[in-house]
Amino acid sequence: MTDRIDTKKIPTRRLYSGEEIPCIGLGTFGSDKYGPEQIAEAVYGAIRFGYRLIDCAAVYQNEDRIGEVLQKAMTEGIVRREELFITSKVWNDMHGEGDVLASCRKSLRDLGLKQMDLYFVHWPFPNYHAPGCDGDARNPDSRPFSVEEFMRTWRQCETLVDRGLVRYIGMSNMTIAKLEAVLPLCRIRPAALEMELHPAFQQKELFDYACAHEILPIGYCPLGSPSRPERDRTAEDVADGELPSVATASKAHGVHPALICLKWAVQRGQVPIPFSVKKAQYMSNLTCVINDPLTDAEMAAIEADDRNCRLVKGQVFLWKGAKGWEDLWDVDGSRRTWEEALNM
Repeated sequence: MTDRIDTKKIPTRRLYSGEEIPCIGLGTFGSDKYGPEQIAEAVYGAIRFGYRLIDCAAVYQNEDRIGEVLQKAMTEGIVRREELFITSKVWNDMHGEGDVLASCRKSLRDLGLKQMDLYFVHWPFPNYHAPGCDGDARNPDSRPFSVEEFMRTWRQCETLVDRGLVRYIGMSNMTIAKLEAVLPLCRIRPAALEMELHPAFQQKELFDYACAHEILPIGYCPLGSPSRPERDRTAEDVADGELPSVATASKAHGVHPALICLKWAVQRGQVPIPFSVKKAQYMSNLTCVINDPLTDAEMAAIEADDRNCRLVKGQVFLWKGAKGWEDLWDVDGSRRTWEEALNM
């Protein structure tokens, strides 16, 4: 395998502005298993190889180290700033008035940037939990989604654009019901929606809704997140690589099932952001999307294999009185549920 890929061969996806960004990026969440140094080293190697979209977040606790290697890559002439598309996210404990600006400024300092390309609201409520906490942990101050609270946070994100600190803003971990409630209130609309997307959990309705509103879906856990924390594992989880459609395509193309998941994601139209600190893996992840595409029949078979298996259930964000993690995702589609819970 070559040490560098021709970035001109990497397909792109279009934002509502018409700007095109890479069809695949590198995630930087270490799943509580990898330290900042390992992740930063992977970012540097990935940029050398040809990655141009790097997905970061304040809560990952590694942006300062990533910033060091971003500067190193630019100083060495490997990449120019304008060739990179860097994202970050405001964490749940920084939704208060003025906190979003402070959070963004810190991420910019840590990453060594003057401007962020895309800045997300990581979760649509201020329910905080400490990084690495147990899955049974609960914060007594947690509460259900509130349109008013979310829009106060979103208004601050809009101000970031006004001040030139970020170019685009986005949402993450939303549902159709939540989007229906807030999109009409947005002065600056979201450019992208980060959401869990993999063959066993395709979220077709939400995916189609986002696309219909010119909101680019960015898919986390694109490989089924085999390295996800223990708190995000349940006995009912489905391994994407074991889906019949993925296994069959893997055999037909002679590649690892993980690469079939990425081919499917890119051909479907989302932007997957797989994470790996292993050079061979992140190189293969990028290379697989520029050759040997899946057939229409293989794409159809994977679509039919959807198991509605959500891996990141978010149970650590539940509030007192919530029935279960399903309440976070508006399984019943009811806005009334939030309002009733807020008034309990």
